[in-house]
Amino acid sequence: MRTITFILLYVAALVLGLATFIEAIGGTPATQDIIYGTAWFKTLWTILIVLMMMVLYKMNVWKRIHILILHIAFACILIGALTTAFTSQKGMLHLRVGVPLEKFVDKGKHLHQLPFTLRLDSFKVEYYEGTEAPADYVSHITCNYHDDTPDTPVRISMNKIFSSKGYRLYQMSYDEDMQGSWLTVNHDPWGTTITYVGFILLVIGMIYSLCSPQSGFRKLLRHPLLKKSSLIVLLACSFTHAHAEDSLPAVNRRQADSLRTQQVIYHDRTTILNTLAHDFVQKVYGKSSYRGLSAEQVISSWMLYPDAWNNTPIIYIKDATLRKRLNIEGDYARLTDLYNQAEYKLQAIWQQEKTKQSKLSKAIRETDEKVGLILMLIQGQLIRPIPNDITPLNEHRIMAELVYNSIPFSKILFMFNLTLGILAFGLLLYRILRQKDEGHISRSIWKGLLVTATLFHTIGYGLRWYISGNVPLSNGYETMQFVALCILIIGCLLYRRFPYTRPFAFLLSGFTLLVAYLGQMNPQITPLMPVLISPWLSYHVSLIMMSYALFAFIWLNAILSLLLSYRYPHENEQVERLTILSRLLLYPATFLLGIGIILGSVWANESWGSYWSWDPKEVWALVAFIIYGIPLHSQSMKCWRNTRTFHLYMFFAFFVILMTYFGVNYLLGGMHSYAN
Repeated sequence: MRTITFILLYVAALVLGLATFIEAIGGTPATQDIIYGTAWFKTLWTILIVLMMMVLYKMNVWKRIHILILHIAFACILIGALTTAFTSQKGMLHLRVGVPLEKFVDKGKHLHQLPFTLRLDSFKVEYYEGTEAPADYVSHITCNYHDDTPDTPVRISMNKIFSSKGYRLYQMSYDEDMQGSWLTVNHDPWGTTITYVGFILLVIGMIYSLCSPQSGFRKLLRHPLLKKSSLIVLLACSFTHAHAEDSLPAVNRRQADSLRTQQVIYHDRTTILNTLAHDFVQKVYGKSSYRGLSAEQVISSWMLYPDAWNNTPIIYIKDATLRKRLNIEGDYARLTDLYNQAEYKLQAIWQQEKTKQSKLSKAIRETDEKVGLILMLIQGQLIRPIPNDITPLNEHRIMAELVYNSIPFSKILFMFNLTLGILAFGLLLYRILRQKDEGHISRSIWKGLLVTATLFHTIGYGLRWYISGNVPLSNGYETMQFVALCILIIGCLLYRRFPYTRPFAFLLSGFTLLVAYLGQMNPQITPLMPVLISPWLSYHVSLIMMSYALFAFIWLNAILSLLLSYRYPHENEQVERLTILSRLLLYPATFLLGIGIILGSVWANESWGSYWSWDPKEVWALVAFIIYGIPLHSQSMKCWRNTRTFHLYMFFAFFVILMTYFGVNYLLGGMHSYAN
C-alpha cells in the first residue's frame, strides 16, 4: 500500500508537470477542461488522501507526533483544496460609476446573486510621487446590505481585497475612461478555512520535525561522524571641450562629473543622473564608459553635439545576421547607419520578422530600444528633473547610489568566486585522490576568502536594498542575487565541519551571479508593480530562494559522492559524510520550500482573493515539493537507504528546481512572469 501511495504521488507530479505544457500550448481553458477541472484529477487526489490515512493507521504513527501532525496537515490541505474545487464560486463583476449591481458572472456565463449591492463611486490610479508609474489601482465603492445596516464605504485596491459574508472581491482591471472597474469575486466559505488549518498544522509539524528527538533530522545530527557538527545554525536572511578622439567632441570630465548628483526622474523613481547615464551607456554600448569617457560625458556630449555623436559607432549589435542586413562592419553601428534619409531601416526588416520568434527578431527589438533611448536623449525627453513638490534624496542616499554604480558587484564577484571555486574544487579532488589532509594555513586562507566574498556581496545587496527602499526580490536579477547570498552564507556556516562545501559555495554563487550578469534579467532598480507591494512577497520569495540554495548544495554533494563512489567503491567514509550532510540539508530545504509555498498561497489569497490558481510557477513549486519530499521517507522505502540511489535521485531532482525557476520563466510564462 505504501508503494502504491508513492507511485501515485509520482503520477500526480507527472500530471502536474504535463499540465503546464498543455496550458502553454492550448491555453488555460484547455488545461481546466482536460486536467484541473476533471473528475479523474479530483479522484486521484481523493485516493491519495485515503491511502495516506490508511498507511498512517497501519504504521501506528500516533506514537511519532511530528509525523502524525505533518500528514494530518497534508490531508487537511488536500481536503480543503477538494472542498474549494467542489463548492466554491468564482466570477467577474463589472461596475460602472453610479450603477448599482448585485450579481456576478462565472466562467460559464451564469449569474450569481450577491448578499449585498455594490455601487462604484469612483475609480482612480495612484502613482508613485512625481512619476507616471502606477502605485495602486483603487475603486471607491458603496456597499448596501439590504437590511437596517447603513451603507458602508469600501476601498478595494491591489493587495487590499474586500471580504464580507464569505465573498472576497479583488481589483482586477478598469475601463479606459476611468468610469468603470472590473472585480474578481470568490466565494469559498469552507475550502479556504480548511486549507488554512492545514497550512498552520504543516508549519507546526515541520518545526516539530526539526526539534523532536524522534525525528530523522535529530537522529542524523547525533550521527558519530557529526558529533561536533554545528549544522543546527542552519535553522537560526556650461561646457568646455575634451576629446575622446580628435574628431569626437566631448564635455570636460570635471564639468560632466558636476552633473552626476543632479536628481532626476528615471524608471519612475527619484534617482541621480549618474544612474541614468550609467544605464544609458551600458544599454547602448554594452559597457559603462566609452573610449575613456564617463557615462555623464557621453550623454551630455551627445545632447550638445548630436551631429558628431550620431556618426559615432557606439550602438552595439550582437547579432551578425542583423549587422549583415544593415551592411555594418564590426560590432557597432552609428545612428546614421540605421537610417536611409528618412527611412528607418529596422522597420523594413521588422516587417519581415515580426511574426517569427527568431534571434533576428529579438536583435531587432533590442536595437530598436537603443535607438529609442538615443532619440529620447536628443529630443530632451530622457532626462527629467524632479518637480518642486517632490522630496529630494538625502546625501546618504545619493552617496550610496554613487558607490553602488561605481562598483560592479556582480561582475567582480562572479569572476572572483568562479576562479576560486574551480581552484578550490581542483585542490579538493587532489587531496582526496592523494588521501592528504588539508593544512591549518590552507583552511585559514580559504575561510578568509569565503568570508570576504560573503561580506562583499552583502554590502552590494544591502546598498541595493537601501537605494530601492524595499527588499530586492522583485525580479529575476534580484532573486538570483539573493540565491547567491544564501549560498555564500550557507558555505560560511558549514565550512568548519565540511571543508568540501567551500568550493561548492564559490562555484554555485559564481554561476548564479554569472547567470544574473549575462542573462536577460533587468539590473535596473525600479518601483514595484502594485501587486508586488506586499510584505508576503518578501517572506515568500526569500524562503523559496533559500530552499533553492540548499537544494543546489545537495546537488553538488551528489556529484562529488558519485565520483568518490566510482573512484573508491570500498572506502565509504567520505561518501557517508556527504550522504549525511545531504540528508540533513534535505529537511530544512524541503520545509523551507513548503513554507514558502504556503506564504505564496496566503499572498495570493490576500492579493487575488484565491489561494491557488494553478499558475505554472505554483504547479512546478508543488512538483518540486513532492519530488524532494518523497526521499524523506527513508524508513518507509528501503531504496532511499542506498547511498548511490539517493545521490542519483538528488542529482536528477535538481533539474526540477531548474525547471521551476528558469523553465517556467522562459518557456511557460504565467502570472509569475514578473520574475523574468
